[in-house]
Amino acid sequence: MAKRDYYEILGVSRSADEKEIKKAYRKLAMKYHPDRNPDDDDAEARFKEASEAYEVLGDSEKRAAYDQFGHAGVDGQAGAGGFGAGGASFSDIFGDVFGDIFGGGRGRSNRGADLRYTLELDLEDAVRGKNVKIEIPTHTECKSCSGSGAEPGTRPETCPTCRGMGQVRMQQGFFSVQQTCPNCRGSGKIVKNPCKACRGQGLVEEEKTLSVKVPPGVDTGDRIRLSGEGEPGVQGGPPGDLYVQISVKDHPLFTRDGRNLHCDVPISFVDAALGGELEVPTLDGRVKLKIPPETQTGKLFRLRGKGVTPVRGGPPGDLLCRVMVETPVNLTRKQKELLREFGDTLDDDQGGSHHGPRKSSWFEGVKSFFEDMKF
Repeated sequence: MAKRDYYEILGVSRSADEKEIKKAYRKLAMKYHPDRNPDDDDAEARFKEASEAYEVLGDSEKRAAYDQFGHAGVDGQAGAGGFGAGGASFSDIFGDVFGDIFGGGRGRSNRGADLRYTLELDLEDAVRGKNVKIEIPTHTECKSCSGSGAEPGTRPETCPTCRGMGQVRMQQGFFSVQQTCPNCRGSGKIVKNPCKACRGQGLVEEEKTLSVKVPPGVDTGDRIRLSGEGEPGVQGGPPGDLYVQISVKDHPLFTRDGRNLHCDVPISFVDAALGGELEVPTLDGRVKLKIPPETQTGKLFRLRGKGVTPVRGGPPGDLLCRVMVETPVNLTRKQKELLREFGDTLDDDQGGSHHGPRKSSWFEGVKSFFEDMKF
């Protein structure tokens, strides 16, 4: 029985290029591979037929002989590499088809590396959100060689070791191992005359400006992903992503704790004792804070809704104001005398315990401690 035409088997024209032939073979191999069609003799026969056709048409020398002499020009060669015998496993075909997507397989399409950029923000900008311009160093396609890496006027050549496949098959005993081609490092091409502008890399380094939309409520450690703004892919692969890492600067007044803000508010001894009203800052402006009489240092006052609205949603947090009673400094002689007189009046009134309950309980605790320890 006469053999079918190899081009007809793969369903491609005689002018089809290497990529079209390979794509057609992949489609047929996935459809008819014995691993996917157990106990199906017809599928196995179609798989062997497609593999034999690809073994010839996928090789430039064999294809040239076939185009000139037909089957007579390649008889005895087709099937020698294991395709005709169905030697390629389904995992090989799967890796060949989907390797480009995941950056593996034949090495033809490798995704570019992801990049990271640390963006420092003031607390106000992190809470409210902001559009920020950033400049990052990046690699872009060399304009001189259009990314090929070859000197203008020349072009990369098919690697003679792997014949453009990017991988070679090594026989180790009973096992056939496929590995990256050591000559072209998986690209399938070699550059004999490297481009002087990019030194054969196909890429040049330059700065680019990007606009980053910072959403309201971000905090230190949050990341903003800019898809496709990372390193360009290798051999036509997709670019990586740029991750903008947020770092919020320390604020002179506020400390952030999740959705809440904390603020220390100094108050005078007089305001703490008699009570009063003072203005405290918030990120939305000033608000009045009432200090009740006899306020002790360290007391917390909660201003609801004056914190941060989280970037992932939810109600705004609170502003927690901790009052710190300040001891007067740089007193005049008269002020010192008045304080001494004031202190004497406290001591005369029930020994001062009535006005300083914490002080009284503390001294009682110290007394009990020494009695228990029997110093």
